[in-house]
Amino acid sequence: MLRFQGLRIANLTRILQAGVVLFAILLFVIHLGLVQTPTFSTPSATDLWSHVKSGNSTAPTTKPAPEMKPGDATLMKEAPLYIEAIMRPEDTTFDRLECPTFNTSRYEYLRDPFRGKTQYNLFSAPKRQFFFALNLHENAPVLPRLLGSIIETIRFLGPDQSALSVIEGRSTDGTYEVMQMLRGPLEEEQIPYYFNSSDKNPEEMDRIQMLADLRNEALEPLIENANEWSNDATVIFLNDVSLCMEDILELVHQRIHLKADMTCAMDWMDEGIETFYDVWVARDIKGDTFFEVSDSGSWDSSQNLFWNNEETLERYVNNKPFQVYACWNGGTAFTARPLLDQKIKFRRSAEGECYMGEPTVFCKEMWHIGYGKIAVIPTVNVEYTDENSRKIKKQKGTVSSNLNGTDDMIVWKGPPEKVKCAPNWYSQSWLPWNETLVKDLS
Repeated sequence: MLRFQGLRIANLTRILQAGVVLFAILLFVIHLGLVQTPTFSTPSATDLWSHVKSGNSTAPTTKPAPEMKPGDATLMKEAPLYIEAIMRPEDTTFDRLECPTFNTSRYEYLRDPFRGKTQYNLFSAPKRQFFFALNLHENAPVLPRLLGSIIETIRFLGPDQSALSVIEGRSTDGTYEVMQMLRGPLEEEQIPYYFNSSDKNPEEMDRIQMLADLRNEALEPLIENANEWSNDATVIFLNDVSLCMEDILELVHQRIHLKADMTCAMDWMDEGIETFYDVWVARDIKGDTFFEVSDSGSWDSSQNLFWNNEETLERYVNNKPFQVYACWNGGTAFTARPLLDQKIKFRRSAEGECYMGEPTVFCKEMWHIGYGKIAVIPTVNVEYTDENSRKIKKQKGTVSSNLNGTDDMIVWKGPPEKVKCAPNWYSQSWLPWNETLVKDLS
């Protein structure tokens, strides 16, 4: 009897062991892509936006979507055209920037939720990796291209790895109506979507504080649901720019490839000649502006980028990523760790601190807590209208047409001793990079 029980236990043990082995093999096969995982096809746009599934959202949110205002009736009638264009890349209703067809193999590894992780818990699902954030105001003309590219990117990366958060404010051109109506199609594709509207007006109140608040509001779903996210998730925070999927993916790729804490695009504006836009915010690794602005406020030197930084100029001209002290430049990808672990936020300058833009202060905070690997990716060039984006991509080239040299590594440096402070162009000075923070470093 004892011998019979021993055999039965031994057989049961073998069965359990075999089951564990088969389960592990199945997970490994799925991981390698030998078994097809479910994909989400683009649903028909017909009536797609006419309803919102109540209580059936796949978004990893801890609270229900906020109650929203109904929107302008006339604009609501026009919104379906925008939804169609956003959800269908082939739609030609709007004359938007045409994006190149490119080889996705460069970015294929980003779709792997176990990327770079040699050990993981077999019984827990991989956490989300890519958090897209936007602040929008009166941006209807650029929505087909901007949101269209974001949705294409999320489809490529996987809705199970991604989420989109949008804060709209005070729009009268249909931006609010489009973003509200977008909820239904995104839920159909199981893309987590957080949308809210704000009455904050940066033009009437403390501009930098209001902009910082709006950015923080867009990031709230990430912070409030921190357990849903990988500890090295990437935040992709974009301005109201016209850009392509490859622009977004290149920012993410370079953040990972360079082991950077933050990567930024180059943004431009049409002043008769294309001019770098974010000069007030950005600082090179020597702490200076990307081009010299005189004390009289003249931008006559705007075409002379990096005039006093030979190493950065060489890398910029040859499409190599280069380290900077601070950037935003129309779009950025940065690690979520400072938000989730150190709980930093966007803020205005403190009393006695150089008055600067909230992205510059954010980069200063990043340096302060040990996240100073900040780089600009010069192959990612963006503009604020479809028309001007065509011009800049014709002039500068696209990401896929400028890949030579782009994977050149950066030898990371520490922060500059001083950074140019320019509360306005008429009172520029040089101050320690860690001004007002130096006491905290001890």
